[in-house]
Amino acid sequence: MDTEIRQHEEALRIAMLTSDVEALESLIANDLIFVGPSGDVLHRQDDLSLHRSGRQKLTLAEWRSVEISAQGQAAVTSVTAELAGTFDGAAFAGHFRYCRFWVKTASGWQVLGGSVIALPSA
Repeated sequence: MDTEIRQHEEALRIAMLTSDVEALESLIANDLIFVGPSGDVLHRQDDLSLHRSGRQKLTLAEWRSVEISAQGQAAVTSVTAELAGTFDGAAFAGHFRYCRFWVKTASGWQVLGGSVIALPSA
C-alpha cells in the first residue's frame, strides 16, 4: 500500500503543479475538508476553483519527504514540500508541510481531508 500512496502523492503533486483540474477531480474526494495555511477551511469545489480560475498557480512543487501511515482502507501522509507560485496575484515561495488523509473509495484512492502550514525558513 505504501507504493500506491506514494504514486498517488506524486500524481497529486503533478496535478497541483499543472493545475490539471481533471486529475485533481479524480484525486480529491467529494467530501474534502482541507485547512489552508491561513486557517480557512476549503472544500472540494473551493480547491478545484482555485486551479480553474488561476487564483493559485504553482511554478514549483517538489516533495522533499513523504511519510506514510496506512491501515486498511485509509492512510495518512506527512509531506514536506518546497513550493513557489502565486496566490491571488501575490508571489510566494517557501517550505510547507502537508498532512493528508487518504481513503480508498469506489473511485480509487482520494484525499478526504488535510491541511498545510508554512514552515519557518532554515
